[in-house]
Amino acid sequence: MNTTPPTDAPIIAVTGASGAVGGGVAQRLVRAGVPVRLLGRDPSRLPELPGAVAAPPASYGDGAAMRRALAGAHTLFLVSAHESPDRVREHTTAVDAAVAAGVERIVYVSFLGAAPDATFTFGRDHWHTEAHIRVSEVRYTFLRDSWYLAGIPAMTGADGVLRGPGGDGRVAAVAHKDIADAATAVLLADTGSEDTRHDGVTYDLTGPEAFTLAEAAEELSRATGRTITYHPETREEAYASRAQYGAADWEVAGWVTSYEAIATGEMATVSDAVPRLTGRPAQNLATYLREHPDSYRHLLRTD
Repeated sequence: MNTTPPTDAPIIAVTGASGAVGGGVAQRLVRAGVPVRLLGRDPSRLPELPGAVAAPPASYGDGAAMRRALAGAHTLFLVSAHESPDRVREHTTAVDAAVAAGVERIVYVSFLGAAPDATFTFGRDHWHTEAHIRVSEVRYTFLRDSWYLAGIPAMTGADGVLRGPGGDGRVAAVAHKDIADAATAVLLADTGSEDTRHDGVTYDLTGPEAFTLAEAAEELSRATGRTITYHPETREEAYASRAQYGAADWEVAGWVTSYEAIATGEMATVSDAVPRLTGRPAQNLATYLREHPDSYRHLLRTD
């Protein structure tokens, strides 16, 4: 990986570069020819990208390390940390470190419907992070993602059943690549210019249509050639079916309430932000499944 930025353009620091969203954004920024700095707790896990610089190791909760990693950066693309009971503190520490390091702008990956009383418990974390960024001395843009399209097949069991307390609610799930494209458009708008049109703006990033989980099961049936069904669990059933994983209570609550947010209608929002920012339509579930057959390989019968 290069050790010096390729140009004199403002440096964009990218977190989460080992993941689908952060990695996708980093790749797009590099292709655009802007200097990119990749942040992570373990630099050995960061992708090798021509023109990208690996920052010293830094975790969100380590303010001193984050300040060192962000020194000289103009913009921070902040992908939310892995879910944990301490995630809000980690986020606020990272934001404070960015401000102390002189970062002028934060583009934060939040979640659709973020609110202090959101049904989805992790959505509350995002609201508190947004609130902290709003009062910080930094320009900001919030990208509120819906469910990921990739999550639909991933959360369907090998038995062909998609289980969750989603009722008959709808969700406008979005593709990782659409998020990455939209985020890149926002990040590049300010590169080498005084373009501030995204400052203080919140974008809901969704797919082009809101579908029920029963309709998602029908789409999976068409893709896999077998019958996939949706079982609308009760809350009690949802907690019981997830007890086998031995996860902490707060984590299981996050899993269950993500479905309950669909049931309440909090995930039904359909936004035109992706096509407005990228200049092309957002991907729907059918197209996603056609282009990503590996996503449902576990659902294909081998007998």
